[in-house]
Amino acid sequence: MALQKLGNKNKLIEVQQILGPHFDLESVKVDLPELQGTTEEVSREKCRRAAEIVGGPVITEDTSLGFTAMNGLPGPYIKWFLESLGHDGLNKMLDGFGDRSAFALCTFALSKGPGTEPILFEGRTDGKIVPARGPTHFGWDPIFQPDGFDETYAEMCKEVKNTISHRYRSLAKLREYLEKEAAASQ
Repeated sequence: MALQKLGNKNKLIEVQQILGPHFDLESVKVDLPELQGTTEEVSREKCRRAAEIVGGPVITEDTSLGFTAMNGLPGPYIKWFLESLGHDGLNKMLDGFGDRSAFALCTFALSKGPGTEPILFEGRTDGKIVPARGPTHFGWDPIFQPDGFDETYAEMCKEVKNTISHRYRSLAKLREYLEKEAAASQ
């Protein structure tokens, strides 16, 4: 199965670590337009288009970071907000609000091929936005501190993050679905 090329090599490493060696994925670079809409709309359309381009089954991934005080924004547009404002700017966006709670949302979409309706697998981790701490090489990880932890995603060891993250929760649902599909076809 083709995996639409993740824009960040660290995401691909996490996906492979979480899914494990039993799934044969091929990373394919697919140029897609930046879509607008809700996380669900963006995920479905991105997967549909990738399946058409690849001409077969695909899995695509979208990650969002939503601020509760802003009704879930920046959401699927976090990449652009981070590029424009940086970690400090994202923090400053919440300075006028008393609420710094946030949620990380990962949506994997699976299309069995062109013309099929994508199936969505969402994973969510609640937390809060904090001043940047830890390595800054993986997106907004330095400013997201999951509930129940004293460390940001960036400060956590990969083994811990990969058992509590939004990506892990989404991939666990995807893995369960694929395992059931494989068992049913035998």
